[in-house]
Amino acid sequence: MVGFDLEAGKIEHLLGHDNFTLHRKSIDEAVADGSMQEAVAWADVVVNLAAICNPYEYAIRPSAVIKSSLFDALPIVDLCCELNTWLIQFSTCEVYGRTVSSYVPEEGYSDPDLYVQSESRTPLVMGPVSKQRWCYASAKQTLERYVYALGFERQMPFTIIRPYNFFGPRMDFIPGRDGTGIPRVLACFITALLDDEPLLLVDGGTARRTITSIHDAIDAMMAMFDRPHAATGQIFNIGADGNELTISELAHRMREIYADVSCDPRKRNLPILNVTGEEFYGKGGYEDCDRRVIDSTNATSLLGWSAKIGIDEILRETISYYYEIYADKTAVATR
Repeated sequence: MVGFDLEAGKIEHLLGHDNFTLHRKSIDEAVADGSMQEAVAWADVVVNLAAICNPYEYAIRPSAVIKSSLFDALPIVDLCCELNTWLIQFSTCEVYGRTVSSYVPEEGYSDPDLYVQSESRTPLVMGPVSKQRWCYASAKQTLERYVYALGFERQMPFTIIRPYNFFGPRMDFIPGRDGTGIPRVLACFITALLDDEPLLLVDGGTARRTITSIHDAIDAMMAMFDRPHAATGQIFNIGADGNELTISELAHRMREIYADVSCDPRKRNLPILNVTGEEFYGKGGYEDCDRRVIDSTNATSLLGWSAKIGIDEILRETISYYYEIYADKTAVATR
């Protein structure tokens, strides 16, 4: 296995493996020196994960997000097309944007056809350009269309994955420990719990998410490797059908589980406060997906895959990991 990345903090435990080589290079550097062409020609399959995936970055650095999620990934796609190498392109469930239900509130969510997300039927509804929250989703959608177009015009073998909120160990940075800035929601809540700070809910935490274990996600990838003919030319929603909850519910559940993991009942009383999108993300034009309800029929029927791990098990494993890694560092910093 060959990888390309400028950072290796999350995979340091793999760097000495005999079957893994990591090139500490950007895509541009690797294309310029020919090492990317060599790797793509050698590979049976290329998994392309290049992107900046963080809502805070969408608000403060939208041009960098678009460049990373679209233009930086294009050389990989073009090489796979040129060399006829199977490409597995990671997209995002954010390409669905807002549900149709959110625009017809009088209907509520009574009609699943207006909010359940199907790869082949559901429209992709982005907000206005002034709401820069959509820069990531729009870039990913454009890249999907380009990949699909090359499959149609030049028979490039491809698979597109739309992940639904993969949670697990190592998934994000913790500010002040191994990164700076504002991470995604899971790490924001973990940081607050570590530091005895309030958990902040953007716009009341009413947005709903479907949470998926990284272990189930890896099983889905393995199913694709095992069934390349079934996976090629397809778009797959990868997520756990029953694991939907609001961000507010996520905060409350994480607070309870953290109290159990840390054996510190005081954590159950940490405040959970509401803030506006502008207060949290700045004036970059924040707007959120209202709901992400997955239809995973495609993955089940073609790959024989379905998610198996429930929300509480996912959160307990993830919180335990962060507690074991960072709790002592927090205590030292506090002292």
